[in-house]
Amino acid sequence: MVTETIRTLVDIDLDGLADLSATSKENPSTGHRTLKATTVCETGFRNLTSVRDTAPVLVSEPCALLGDNAAPNPSEVALAALGSCINVGLVANAGHRGVALTTAEIAMEGDIDISAVWGIGDTDPAKIMGFTAIRCTITLAGDTDETTLTEIAESAMRWSPVVNTMTNPVEVSHTTVVA
Repeated sequence: MVTETIRTLVDIDLDGLADLSATSKENPSTGHRTLKATTVCETGFRNLTSVRDTAPVLVSEPCALLGDNAAPNPSEVALAALGSCINVGLVANAGHRGVALTTAEIAMEGDIDISAVWGIGDTDPAKIMGFTAIRCTITLAGDTDETTLTEIAESAMRWSPVVNTMTNPVEVSHTTVVA
């Protein structure tokens, strides 16, 4: 007798997920948070961003944009955040449904105009800044049918905080402190 072991990506605390789900349904206000991050210029176009008590994340620019190519640039980090958020949703939705995923991969590409060069290049007021289109290709495999995998993907996309941040109007304000 041969026993087959299937590697599954759903290695999450399903009881904790159920408790978190129940808590948010009973008292939706428990889900409201203020997230914080601090970004400090290290040198040139190299930045270190700290979040909670985790190791700082390096963000830089490629050589073509006068950086040192040591890390993803801010727009690439935005794509990384998008893909990571969608994958969290895929794994959570699969786990909630009792589906063992063996593949969860998102390939992303985004169209962006960088000719404004951070406000010192082509600054035509009619210019649309930021991504104008992002295409995500979700590849899923698991111990269920295609319809269920598609439903898992649709739910992850619908309820992703980062997808919604990128598609809904968001108020961004700033305060300048002169040190």
